[in-house]
Amino acid sequence: MLLFAGGIFAQKGGVAPLAKGEKQLNFGTGFSGNGIPVYVSMDFAIHKDITLTPEVHVKFDDKIKGGILFKADYHWNYLIGIPNNWDFYAGARAGFDFGDDFTPDIGIQVGGRWYWSPKWGMNLELAGGTGFGTTFGLSMKL
Repeated sequence: MLLFAGGIFAQKGGVAPLAKGEKQLNFGTGFSGNGIPVYVSMDFAIHKDITLTPEVHVKFDDKIKGGILFKADYHWNYLIGIPNNWDFYAGARAGFDFGDDFTPDIGIQVGGRWYWSPKWGMNLELAGGTGFGTTFGLSMKL
């Protein structure tokens, strides 16, 4: 199935949205099992296929909670040959939420982006683990 999908999307050729050494700012909101998050993160490309991302978020529930995450993602663009205005990734995350107590947030995520310009895109990410949820927002290449 992966080879079939790669053949369909290979028409435009795959180029990673971020080259090694580049970065991009992400921000948005979403839904989670423990509140509505508002987040800001920064992707750092350490390889054409790998990014490391620190994230800071606030979750609004019956109480306001803050949190910090560190994510590592593999970007599948070259492997499946998707067009360079798309980005598909999956990875792992580790961090914690704090408020009245510290709660670990360890798990995995899968996400994607669609760039409507060379600098701007929309993102969507699904996460599971000790914390789960969906986030969506904007990405800006720096």
